[in-house]
Amino acid sequence: MAEALDAADLSFDNGWQEPLAEAELLVAHVLGLTLDELDARLGEAPDAAADARVQALLSQRIDERIPMPYLLQQAWFAGRSYYIDERVLIPRSRIENILDDDEGFLALTHGRKPRRILDLCTGSGCLAIALAHAFPEAQVDALDISAGALQVTRINCERHGVGERVQVMASNLFQAAHRACYDLIVTNPPYVPTAVYAGLPAEFKREPAIALEAGADGLWLVEPILRQAPDYLTEGGVLVCEVGDDVEEIMRARWPDAPLEWLMFHFGGSGVFAVWREQLARWNSL
Repeated sequence: MAEALDAADLSFDNGWQEPLAEAELLVAHVLGLTLDELDARLGEAPDAAADARVQALLSQRIDERIPMPYLLQQAWFAGRSYYIDERVLIPRSRIENILDDDEGFLALTHGRKPRRILDLCTGSGCLAIALAHAFPEAQVDALDISAGALQVTRINCERHGVGERVQVMASNLFQAAHRACYDLIVTNPPYVPTAVYAGLPAEFKREPAIALEAGADGLWLVEPILRQAPDYLTEGGVLVCEVGDDVEEIMRARWPDAPLEWLMFHFGGSGVFAVWREQLARWNSL
């Protein structure tokens, strides 16, 4: 099965990164097993019904280029499993690397535990939920313009037991947010330049375009976020935003004096920046 996936010239960049991982997760899903349980039964042949289901899903993956997370309606982020479907982007935000770090967001908030957090463009809600678990005393607002995405967010909030602490709201950017309220704002907005989006593999076209494509320079939403964020941050509050490598280059060239701290992760560059309210407000006033 892994060989068939590998030979099909598929893209794995918005899934599980490699054919073998996809094959194992597909079989485990159909059999209702964990990966450890699947390993323990290695060599056993599935029954005819399970084998037919595996082959049907495999055909969809290869022939229709549907990303495996959509076929299984499951994706992993920061150690937790999330329900997903084609109403939302497949979770893969590099902001996850901050959660993996021992100091993590506390290094960006100068040791102050955030009491109010905003996840802008929440999608599946994975960032909002991960932050609700990381900061159990915090209230989290999860905002998105897509009604379908918000339905998925609510499903995941209930599954992860944070429905009472994560408020899910329809909003065009900051429209439903509270002014001067948030110690931490995180966002993984659409940031793929139009020309780049046009050349993406077919798997990416299965994801909602509204969650990816962001105009000629990729800054369609990033720039208004930069301009408006100071109005919603508390004193000393921080904005953490993912823009990807291409848009990082565009931003560095366009705004060389912007007070953005580009974060470095273990694999090198990040395409993620942090900026604090006071610095951003001062820059916006120039």
